[in-house]
Amino acid sequence: MEVVDLLIEARWIVPVDPAGVVLENHAVVVDKGRILAVLSQDEAASRFSARNHKRLEQHVLIPGLVNLHTHAAMSLLRGLADDLPLMEWLQHHIWPAEAQHVSEQFVYDGTLLACAEMLRGGITCFNDMYFFPGAAADAALASGMRAAIGLIAVDFPSSYATDADDYLAKGLAIRDQRLDEPLLSFCLAPHAPYTVSDAGFAKVLTLAEQIELPIHLHLHETVQEIEESVQRFGMRPIERIRRLGLLSPALIAVHGVHLDAHEIELLAEHGCSLAHCPSSNLKLASGIAPIGELVAKGINIGLGTDGAASNNRLDLLQEMRLAALLAKEQSGRADALNAHQVLHMATLAGARALGLEAQIGSITPGKAADLCAVALDDLVLAPCYEPVSHLAYAVGREHVSAVWVAGRIRVEDGQLIESNETGLIKLALLWQNKIRP
Repeated sequence: MEVVDLLIEARWIVPVDPAGVVLENHAVVVDKGRILAVLSQDEAASRFSARNHKRLEQHVLIPGLVNLHTHAAMSLLRGLADDLPLMEWLQHHIWPAEAQHVSEQFVYDGTLLACAEMLRGGITCFNDMYFFPGAAADAALASGMRAAIGLIAVDFPSSYATDADDYLAKGLAIRDQRLDEPLLSFCLAPHAPYTVSDAGFAKVLTLAEQIELPIHLHLHETVQEIEESVQRFGMRPIERIRRLGLLSPALIAVHGVHLDAHEIELLAEHGCSLAHCPSSNLKLASGIAPIGELVAKGINIGLGTDGAASNNRLDLLQEMRLAALLAKEQSGRADALNAHQVLHMATLAGARALGLEAQIGSITPGKAADLCAVALDDLVLAPCYEPVSHLAYAVGREHVSAVWVAGRIRVEDGQLIESNETGLIKLALLWQNKIRP
């Protein structure tokens, strides 16, 4: 008998890769933070002795969810300014609040709060874009969560940096200090075409090519963004960044709401990924991304929550349901995006966009044991004919019962491990008292 760290038996296991597979009465063997084997429960019992044995009799076990786009620290701005279009929301409410309050402590505390929320909802990895990325990295590590830390670049000064050169220099120093952290990876994160100059984009591209980092960029989120680009540059934003050389497999284009057929072809041709954020797009009245058309072209699409200030929830299970429903309505086809496809978006597609598909995103031997167990024994989920259908259309984050990151349990029986929930609530209230208009 081989002794291992953890053996998880589940009623159903959805490995995500191969696509469409649902394993019944199987087990996942975990040792030293990695998946050692996926096999029948009988075979697991005959081959392995586990220090920890978890039996999930009416659960489905899936890879940990990957939140492909968020601004984690903005959890402290949740509900500050609602029911407004994007640019009014940004220019008259969010940016002024950030100018007054954002600091290293703000980012650390806000990211702690966000990590707790995400872990409880089955998210084990998030792709962040915000000021003071070092503080976000430290909060993610303190939470035991995997994170792709965005090294933000904008042309305007903030309490963090003065200009694009300063942002990038500070970001690279943060990356260099944390290169040995196994739960951290990094992206270059130029905010958007309307906040970054051609010269700034040129520097980002040079760095991306030199150190092989993804580029995380808001793109074609609103009609106003496109109209202003045409006025300023004589072309739409995608054409501008194409000419600057940023369209490539390294690009994670966030939102992609307003895309014409030629632009969809460009994204496909250059192997770009898209971070689809349906709740934020709807709440800010930005529009509905043409996901059915993007899927048909084979574009890699992950799911993001955006920040809690523009979504109010960091809930990827909700984004899965909404993404599937909107794709059906937008395309007029009920089969435009099925349950297995939307689970793939929330897991392996997000990992692939971040360059992490060899490490996470599926329940595959050799990968990190980032896992999420969802309980399907609730009255509101009965009966269950097909567990992946339930994941896409029926469950809520309240049904997440256990979460592991690199084989270490972070949520058990629906409760955070090693996190003080009462303390986090008090911390949020302290910030609310500072920020309240």
